[in-house]
Amino acid sequence: MMDVDVRADGRTLNQLRPLTCSRNLLNRAHGSARWSQGDTAVLAAVFGPKAGTKKGENPEKASIEVIWKPKTGQIGRREKEYEMILRQTLQSICLLTVHPNTTTSIIVQVIGDDGALLSCAINASCVALVDAGIPLKHLAVAICCGLTVGGHVILDPTVLEEQKLKSVLHLVFPNPPLSIHHKTQSLMKDVPIEHGIITSVTRGVMSVPDYEHCLDRGRIACTKISEFVRRNLQSSAREGLAKAT
Repeated sequence: MMDVDVRADGRTLNQLRPLTCSRNLLNRAHGSARWSQGDTAVLAAVFGPKAGTKKGENPEKASIEVIWKPKTGQIGRREKEYEMILRQTLQSICLLTVHPNTTTSIIVQVIGDDGALLSCAINASCVALVDAGIPLKHLAVAICCGLTVGGHVILDPTVLEEQKLKSVLHLVFPNPPLSIHHKTQSLMKDVPIEHGIITSVTRGVMSVPDYEHCLDRGRIACTKISEFVRRNLQSSAREGLAKAT
């Protein structure tokens, strides 16, 4: 049952699945990150910036390319939509004027899909960009919310839960910049941090009050995810300094 305080996997309505994140996993990529939320896992790899942009792109700015690779089978309509959403989201947080007339490619490989896949992919891609040293205005964190038939909001739904939900909402919020890379620290210093929402993607129908309820719950959850990301990146930075000395 969806409209109860305890879900099928034992979580409360507000509870996220366990988060894990690891970086610098692929030798040939300029940056990489594996992000998992329960049994949903994504590996993101960053290549670039490489000289040149595609036809139709502004040569005075950098271009972001996203390639989605499903766990099995061919890429379909949903995956194409995810590519577009990811590209728009990542372009909004990157400093595109730093490396003009270049292309940065993000390869997103789905390892496991047990719900909230798009949010998981956005989080993996953002951490991979940091790992690659791509100049960012700020980080972004994503959360998936679900609205049950009874009007309850649940966070980080599984695939089985998503199938029973009235609507599903993916939200991306800005996160203050982390000065992990000395190169990008000075570049980000005078760039204002966006407030509000970076990306909002809804599947299904919900009322304005329900949407606002999801926003409130999602924003609170993203503060926890932000802290998780911050600890992970700072821990990796300390490990790097320790190895250097």
